[in-house]
Amino acid sequence: MKLFEFQAKRIFTQYGLPVPQSDLLLSSQDVPKLPFPLVLKTQVLTGGRGKAGGIKLCSEKTELRALLTQLFDMKIKDDPVRAVLAEEKAEIAQEYYLSIVLQGGTARPLLIASPAGGMDIEQVAAQTPEKIIRIPIDPLIGPQDYQIRYLAKHLGYQSKGGLKDFISKLYQAFSELDATLVEINPLASTDAGLLALDGKVTLDDKADFRQGELLKELREEQQALPGADSTPALGSEDTITYVPLTGTVGLISDGAGTGMLTLDLIKDAGGEAANFCEMGGLTSPEVMYKAMETVLADPNVKSLLVVLIGGFNRMDEMAEGIVNYQQAHGLEIPVIVRMCGTMEEEGKKIMAQAGIPAYDDLLAAIEAAVQGAEGDSKWQS
Repeated sequence: MKLFEFQAKRIFTQYGLPVPQSDLLLSSQDVPKLPFPLVLKTQVLTGGRGKAGGIKLCSEKTELRALLTQLFDMKIKDDPVRAVLAEEKAEIAQEYYLSIVLQGGTARPLLIASPAGGMDIEQVAAQTPEKIIRIPIDPLIGPQDYQIRYLAKHLGYQSKGGLKDFISKLYQAFSELDATLVEINPLASTDAGLLALDGKVTLDDKADFRQGELLKELREEQQALPGADSTPALGSEDTITYVPLTGTVGLISDGAGTGMLTLDLIKDAGGEAANFCEMGGLTSPEVMYKAMETVLADPNVKSLLVVLIGGFNRMDEMAEGIVNYQQAHGLEIPVIVRMCGTMEEEGKKIMAQAGIPAYDDLLAAIEAAVQGAEGDSKWQS
């Protein structure tokens, strides 16, 4: 789960990491309480904000309204601005890059730093790789003194104690919150010490069993922001993954592999998926109900294809979830179900009683879903 900058900085503050004073503005009519000059920063979940003009310096109150209107009207990589963070302007002596990332191959933390902070770190790595310092961290013992001394030397930062304290707190946040990324760029050196001018945090959704309450609070906070996606937020109890796409066929599968195969086959059949919801692991009627609620919230969905292979999952329970949704909301578009495996016959009986087609053949089901999305009545034959 990606966090907005203001959420990341709140976490930094909770772990004792200094950040600039700020006010979160939810509309262009809001007025910050902090004195000018201010740095106005759009709140989006995508990168490239600075290059897109999403950060402005506001020197005095007379220019505030025009700048806020401009920023709130922006989209950055098609991501609408949800809020603006107004921050006090810091006096910067030096800028650095600092992050801790979970390496996919080893599942171990990697500390990455550079004296070339504030720049595109990928560009720095490509053009001046000697400026990127990578230090693997043993998760059992955390960052060590000799590693911090090495890092301070290469950054040219004089206060080794200050750097050690800062990195220790950042690593504590990374490990205790099950993060996959904590990044500060730029990390500023000031007269008062190190200061996190920016903040990116990504939390591991798979740690929901440990961080469920925190993830739920953060999701609800994001959903409450202006311009939030109308797609229902997935709760901590859900096992489903939702991916919005651009076509017209909604897709639900009970496994990622089946779902990916079906996406390709929809394309081969001349259709395009509007979204993809994979329920993952053991499922229940409640999870199926939630998956349908999530997928059908997308107004671009013109037909829904449900593809199920019952190994541990019971087809009668999947059918129960589909029918429960039908009874609660009705079905205004074609819904095509392909199911096989455990309790298959019982599931198909439930589908038949509800008047929902249940297919044995995957290709036939996909063809029906594509035809249904195109408004072709042949999908019913």
